[in-house]
Amino acid sequence: MTIIHPNFGTMDASRVIIFDTTLRDGEQSPGFSMNLDEKLRMAETLAELGVDVLEAGFPVASPGDFEAVNRIAQSIKGPVICGLARSGVADITRAGEAIRPAERKRIHTFISTSPLHMKYKLRMEPDAVLEAVIASVTLARNFTDDVEWSAEDGTRTDMEFLLRCVEAAIKAGATTINIPDTVGYAVPEDMTRIFTTVREKVPGADQIILSSHCHNDLGLAVANTLAGVRAGARQIECTINGIGERAGNASLEEVVMAIRTRPDANPYHHNIETTRILRTSKLLATITGFDVQPNKAIVGRNAFAHESGIHQDGMLKNAATYEIMTPESVGWQKTSLVMGKHSGRAAFRDKLSLLGYGDIGDNALNDAFRRFKDLADRKKIVYDEDIVALVDDEVTRGHQRVKFVSLETWGGSKAKPRALLELEIDGVIQSADCLGDGPVDATFNAIHALFPHTANLLLFSVGAVTEGTDAQARCTVRLEEDGKMVDGQGADTDTIVAAARAYVHALNKLITKRTRSEPAALSA
Repeated sequence: MTIIHPNFGTMDASRVIIFDTTLRDGEQSPGFSMNLDEKLRMAETLAELGVDVLEAGFPVASPGDFEAVNRIAQSIKGPVICGLARSGVADITRAGEAIRPAERKRIHTFISTSPLHMKYKLRMEPDAVLEAVIASVTLARNFTDDVEWSAEDGTRTDMEFLLRCVEAAIKAGATTINIPDTVGYAVPEDMTRIFTTVREKVPGADQIILSSHCHNDLGLAVANTLAGVRAGARQIECTINGIGERAGNASLEEVVMAIRTRPDANPYHHNIETTRILRTSKLLATITGFDVQPNKAIVGRNAFAHESGIHQDGMLKNAATYEIMTPESVGWQKTSLVMGKHSGRAAFRDKLSLLGYGDIGDNALNDAFRRFKDLADRKKIVYDEDIVALVDDEVTRGHQRVKFVSLETWGGSKAKPRALLELEIDGVIQSADCLGDGPVDATFNAIHALFPHTANLLLFSVGAVTEGTDAQARCTVRLEEDGKMVDGQGADTDTIVAAARAYVHALNKLITKRTRSEPAALSA
């Protein structure tokens, strides 16, 4: 199977395209929305990771989404920059305008094809849907030679109608056909049957790329994705940490490492620089405020941890007894105790480069180094994870209206809890002295006094970045206002300071979200 693609040239049968939709489908997860700076930072990191296609957003959803896609199209080099569009003229035109500056670009247009969706969601007859397929792909080709068409709810679509739609999309000029398991209903056998049938029965299917986009409602997204590839799909649609609608999407890190680790079962190759996986995962967790669970495959903190005596004995004799891949292959570091209070700026910069922060700006470097020195004075041991936490805390908070400056708190079993807080708001340092039911409550009251708002606190959680009584605390704060929900994170050896940083982070995200319309409800 040899395919000539407008953006990828001649493709051999074993080449798999990695289509990342973290910034589109992933961002649709409740509480996961990102501001423009965060999207640009994430897009840069995804490009460094080596993704082939970067679905940057849904341009018609809001001015903010359009601007994000357009800025990514202007500044991000390497991946094909993709904008999502429904089948309507306004959607496709807006997507075409947003991706116009990109060196390599794609429009991804879709329409529902299952009987359930056509009857209740679209309220359209099958023939009208078929006409919309042809019209949408034809229009999209006016903006780019690379057009992807998706059959929303494809795995619950009547096969004969699905074949008609795919054939029509190919004849209209689609270069990629996506058969998504939109609601996570399929099992691997379904994916094998669907892709095999499309490949064998649709004229021209051997000259375009078939794509798999699987949701994880039954925990089968990765298995379904690989089944699709084995049946002929050569594009995998996935997200970092598996984020996405409801239970999420196929996890990029799991799919690419399954291919890399089991070439006997998956004889394919991709362009992902796997040593950057952990760095990308941690950045997304910091930006969104959602850590991955400890036992998450590849990027969970327990993924390469061994507590059982039997396992430890085997590891000491030969790591391959219990590890099917090396920690270094996905970005984990075996040795992390190398920095301390006597380390200089050059050593710190070198460490940041090793951890994947080679492009950090001078201002962010200076702020991070200052915080590192403060941390080193308070901690006996500074781990890589500590450095990652404090640097991400700085990097992801640039250009925000509210900035943490300082905090003093008083508490105990007898004293009335009190917080003296300084914030920089729109460039002006302001202070407040407030009481509360505890030091954290007093701190949050002080933030509210300095920057009044109507948001409700839905979640406050505390976890340790590393081990020991001097470990950095990482706090997560979830705020909700008028149906808009955001999460913020903060790290510090002082738990109350970490809480303040997390609240300020969430508040900045909420301020940004106030100016944006929520993306329209959609899927793929």
